[in-house]
Amino acid sequence: MSGLLINLDNSFRERLWKNLVIAIPYIWLLLFFFSPFLIILKISLADPIIAQPPYTPFFQETVDGSFSIYATFDNFLYLFQDSLYFVTYLSSLKLAFISTFFALMIGYPIAYGIARSPQPTRNILLLMIVIPFWISFLLRVYAWMGILKTKGLLNGFLLWIGIIDQPLELLYTDTAVYIGMIYSYLPFMILPLYANLEKLDIRLLEAASDLGAKRWQVFKDVTLPLSLPGIIAGCLLVFIPSIGEYVIPALLGGADTLMIGRVLFDEFFLNRDWPVASAVAIVLVLLLVLPIVYFQKRQSQENMQNSTQAVT
Repeated sequence: MSGLLINLDNSFRERLWKNLVIAIPYIWLLLFFFSPFLIILKISLADPIIAQPPYTPFFQETVDGSFSIYATFDNFLYLFQDSLYFVTYLSSLKLAFISTFFALMIGYPIAYGIARSPQPTRNILLLMIVIPFWISFLLRVYAWMGILKTKGLLNGFLLWIGIIDQPLELLYTDTAVYIGMIYSYLPFMILPLYANLEKLDIRLLEAASDLGAKRWQVFKDVTLPLSLPGIIAGCLLVFIPSIGEYVIPALLGGADTLMIGRVLFDEFFLNRDWPVASAVAIVLVLLLVLPIVYFQKRQSQENMQNSTQAVT
């Protein structure tokens, strides 16, 4: 009897430990995503006032001493009435999409080269990719200001070798923003691609070559489809932070560089309109989260269909 109780106790502890391990990611999401999201959502449903904090409370006390809930959707309606926000969303999407595209074009060959290099060389190359993270992000962006300015290193080098006869206007342009964003987020593209390509079965490539496929055909029909999960992961890791970026456009971009991160900063700290800023943030989160949820749902459906076909 005592042995049975001990087994039941051990089974209960093991099950409790497994449930606790599974619950940790959900607790993390609850604390660091859903809780701030609900706070921002509450502020977006308020009206701006001159007070501290500068918005009306969600629960308001009435004359008879009871409490009522006050919420308004005027801030969201205001976003659709003012074309500035729509143009800013489109500009942010464009900048993030182009930055992600060029990060993929640059990062894929680098990741492929690292994955196919010998082990000692591979470790050194990976270290070179990670080393920039040891330096402050702000300092690295400031360094690009020194490189791209009119009398900076890049213009000085191009003038010295004779490619140009007068300095290029690079700083405070969209081009500078693209350069800064691609440079800053390139490791986020390379690392998931490398993790995927490094596990690629080389025998599949050799089999395709033995069957008469040329190198570009092997890449198109074997390597590229198998590396698609790494491409998707890298693109998401670059696109999501790029669309809400503030530091790079503020330092490298000009006055005409519209990005949602700068609008959020201006609304929060210059205009002191926290409800409108919160509404802008809520719409941005929905623009990012809904496509990802839809993609994951489609991916899970395709995986289920593939597994069903494999069984049949």
